[in-house]
Amino acid sequence: MNSEALFSMALGLQSPWQVKEVNFSVAESSHNELHLRIGFTPGTRFPDETGEMCPVHDTVERQWQHLSFFEHVCYLHCAVPRITTGDGHVRTVEVPWARPGSGFTLLFEALALALIEREMPVNRVAEIMKVNPQRIWTVFNHWVGKARAADDPSSITRLGVDETASKKGHHYVTVGVDMAASRVIHATEGKGKATLKAIQQHLESKGVGKQQVEQISMDLSPSFIAGAAEAFPSAKITFDRFHVVKLLNQAMNQVRIAERKEHAALKGHKYTFLSNRDNLSSKRETELAELITLYPRLGEAYRLKVLFNDLWAMPDKVTAELFLRQWCREVDAAKIPAFMAFANTVRAHWSGIVQFVESRLTNGILEGINNKIQLAKRRARGYRNINNFINMIYFLCGKLKFDYPLYFT
Repeated sequence: MNSEALFSMALGLQSPWQVKEVNFSVAESSHNELHLRIGFTPGTRFPDETGEMCPVHDTVERQWQHLSFFEHVCYLHCAVPRITTGDGHVRTVEVPWARPGSGFTLLFEALALALIEREMPVNRVAEIMKVNPQRIWTVFNHWVGKARAADDPSSITRLGVDETASKKGHHYVTVGVDMAASRVIHATEGKGKATLKAIQQHLESKGVGKQQVEQISMDLSPSFIAGAAEAFPSAKITFDRFHVVKLLNQAMNQVRIAERKEHAALKGHKYTFLSNRDNLSSKRETELAELITLYPRLGEAYRLKVLFNDLWAMPDKVTAELFLRQWCREVDAAKIPAFMAFANTVRAHWSGIVQFVESRLTNGILEGINNKIQLAKRRARGYRNINNFINMIYFLCGKLKFDYPLYFT
């Protein structure tokens, strides 16, 4: 068996395609190179779009980078036939080893995506595969775009919305998440009101009407609230429990800081008051009991903090509203400024906070996705435009279906 036949088998070529010539060379960059010239059997006819077998009109020279052969960078060359179709047009034949318009073989592209999927930064993939990083991004964006075009979000009824920093400074990306499927269905630059509209328009382009979204989970951002009211007017908003608790803990900490200025014994006890009591060591729990007894104002703030968290276990909205009204009255009676400010926030966002006991929606799913987005940021290190980063989010968090048409399968 000669080398041409051997490489034809290695490439998975089938008639009429075959390797006609094999050459090794040393390029100016000192990289060893393997060049394989592919040809086709003279007199071969190729099918047009209708399946009619058509004669070759002429050929056009093409080149693709293939997987490296040991230390050799490998290139495929072919005089690709152009055929005269049944309706008289001239069309270039699609070769089985590469997609139209690409300078790489399908196997090369598949390996690049596999390396990215295995937690390798794009710049490192480019270094290993001996190409400019932007060319890897072009391949990556093609396949993500194709998978996105085929994506079907038609089952969505519960939407989660959250923003994340795309880079240092005031640069953000907002993601819309199908809460039932735990996946990103759309990501868009920014974090304001317009991002909700962008999510709605994407869903509409996929045949999902705005009225189909019945529930939205989000933080207390005024721009998100305004955007949701316009983009998804039928949806009930649930303010994320963890964001509400974060504001509650901020109020608790403000009280501790104020007391700490007068009482040195409170030094080092920030998380004694912020942590869940079940997570405290026995030593810390004993210290907590002593501190809330010694400092009544701090003790009252801690009592209100613990009491508020009973809200999340309420069985229905009626019970939750009765509980919350009573809690707000106790805050008013305590006259602790930080808690009075928090109570005013609760009143301003009443329906969305109470809605939790019915929807049970939280952005906990989004927090998990945000961890993957941080991984996306590392893999996209050095990305030149925001679309690269957004496509990396889809790749890692979109649960997209990638159908690589590899010719050897």
